[in-house]
Amino acid sequence: MKNKKTRHIIAMGFTMFAAWFGAGNLIFPPYLGNMAGNQWLIGFIGFFVMDVGLALLSALMAIGNRRGNVSGIVEKIGRIPGIVMVSLIMICIGPGLAIPRCAATTYEIGILPLFGEINTWIFGAIFFAIVLVLTIRPAKIVDIVGNFLTPILLVVMIVLIVVGIVNPISSMGDPVEGLVPLKEGLLQGYQTMDGLGGFIPTFALVCAAAAYGYTDKKETTKLLRHSSILGAILLGLVYGGLTLLGATTSGAAEYSGLEQAPLLILITKTLLGTVGQTLLSITVLMACLTTAIALTGAGADHFTKLFKGKVKQEYIVIVIVGFSYIVSNIGLTNIINVSAPILSVLYPPMIVLVVMTVFDDMLKNKHVAGFGAYAALAYSILEVFVLTPEMVAAVPLGTLGLGWIVPAIVGCVIGFFVKDPHWDDPVSEEA
Repeated sequence: MKNKKTRHIIAMGFTMFAAWFGAGNLIFPPYLGNMAGNQWLIGFIGFFVMDVGLALLSALMAIGNRRGNVSGIVEKIGRIPGIVMVSLIMICIGPGLAIPRCAATTYEIGILPLFGEINTWIFGAIFFAIVLVLTIRPAKIVDIVGNFLTPILLVVMIVLIVVGIVNPISSMGDPVEGLVPLKEGLLQGYQTMDGLGGFIPTFALVCAAAAYGYTDKKETTKLLRHSSILGAILLGLVYGGLTLLGATTSGAAEYSGLEQAPLLILITKTLLGTVGQTLLSITVLMACLTTAIALTGAGADHFTKLFKGKVKQEYIVIVIVGFSYIVSNIGLTNIINVSAPILSVLYPPMIVLVVMTVFDDMLKNKHVAGFGAYAALAYSILEVFVLTPEMVAAVPLGTLGLGWIVPAIVGCVIGFFVKDPHWDDPVSEEA
């Protein structure tokens, strides 16, 4: 029985890893390592916290007596604001940022190296037509491609990392002038959006546990937690290896100043040759397509429930695909640049809500996290849109990109003394 449970944990752990291991996120760790150079480990610590760490924590909180979803996490800011936050998260990991980035990453890594330059509007029309058809009329091919491509992509990454460590491209140089490695790691971690959507794969784990025959709540919760931790460990190892790989290019002039996607392509071609680059392009192309289909389906499901079925899911899918198509044509670099301030505003309050959920049983007061989240949100808005760099530097931890922490702590303290029965209604299950 113990061996059987271990096999289930391993299987579900790989499922969790596959759900978090988005092909579009491969471009960020090497870029971080390239900029951080010989201080790559410090940068990776920030990246790990904001990517793997937050994704794992939000998943664990969703699993542990939180109705199996994010409702128990965001309800502290109030029912309506909680629904708004969940919807904003779904937009970010859907048509607003993640889905268009899947298409843009596919174009730059999967299309350009193989076929040369193609009109992006034409490519996007083909890409999103496939997404539309396979989301509205799901086909088994999506599951087949997804199940096979993640292991293939993982093998390519492992080979790439091992070859890069054994035969480093260059010696590690100093960080880019003016770069704060820890802060850059945090910011690159924001970009992956794993932390925002870390709870989503838990739905699949709950279903998998039921299919395996687990009915006891405590046993199921333990199984899901161990699986999530295993998935996080695997994700951390891969991202850590890719960051180290990027650091080995920091001493070579030809790798300096490259954007995320071109950097990964050049690294792959240097270490694995044309065959390796071609394999990377094909797997990223297909993996991004299946990711876009999965995210489109998840977003459509969320908004269908939010509108209580009054709007057909097919119509919502069409809106998501159409909006994603338009956004994808601004280019990968521009999508990343546009997403940076949005994520810098959205992440801090979400971090406060996730972290404070750990202390729910101890505090018995939702307003501690609620006020802390609002304080973090207020500061983040000021930092992104109002404060000058000099003002940000004067705030405690501001130079590290963590200036929201002190306001959040003050907000939590104030919330501890606040009693407001109107805040006690939880977010609806539809959220």
